[in-house]
Formats: sequence, structure tokens, C-alpha cells
Amino acid sequence: MAKRYVHTCVRVFDEEKSVAFYEALGYERRGKLQFETAYNVYMGLPGDADTLELTVNIGRAEPYDLGDGYNHIALTVDDLDALLAGLATIGVEPEKPPFAPGGRPEIGRICFVQDPDGYRIELIDGGEFKTPQDA
Repeated sequence: MAKRYVHTCVRVFDEEKSVAFYEALGYERRGKLQFETAYNVYMGLPGDADTLELTVNIGRAEPYDLGDGYNHIALTVDDLDALLAGLATIGVEPEKPPFAPGGRPEIGRICFVQDPDGYRIELIDGGEFKTPQDA
């Protein structure tokens, strides 16, 4: 039986761009673990564990093919509009303007951005979030 969620790992092509992107979302760089052919950069949100692992494969010559199975990770944010304005300063724009999923305003506003490698990140406005369910 699982006891605790530890982290999500994404393989990144350009460490500097990826770290800057996740720092713009509020993540803190925590540490690095070196291996022979790769290294991991660990990041976490303030007050939380190291929940994001960025894996950099040394000598990688081209970006990763993300395939069609991965969809997104989701983060709550205190002020979606302010965060999007900050992301715009580093060249990150949302896929489309913030919206209420399925036209259901009770769920709140969300939008999606992509990190430098194309991984989708769902940003949920308002800080607190309880997963909506109809049944």
C-alpha cells in the first residue's frame, strides 16, 4: 500500500530554462543529485517537500517526444492573472485565456501553460482547491 506521494519526474532538455520556468511558478530549487550519465534537480513549493524532479540527461541533443499519454500536472495559485502576467515576462503565454472548465463557474477559473519542454501545467485560481465531483 502506498504511503505518500513523493514526486513527479520530467525529463528536461535545458536545465536553465526549466528551472527559471518552475521558479516563476513559485517552486524553489532544493538540490542536485549527480549520476554518471544524468542528474536530477529537485524542486519544491515553499513549505512542501521536494515534489518535482527535473532529470537532465547529459549529452542530449534534441528535445524529448512527449507522446500522447501525458496530460498535465495541476497547481493552485493565489492570483492567476498576476501569475500569468509574470510568466509573460519570460515568454510564457497560456494555451488560451483562463476559463471555467465545461462552462461550470462553480469549479473556478483555470488555464494551461507549457514548460520549456512542452509539459502542460494546469493553473487553478484561488489557492484552495477541492477536486470537483458530480457523484
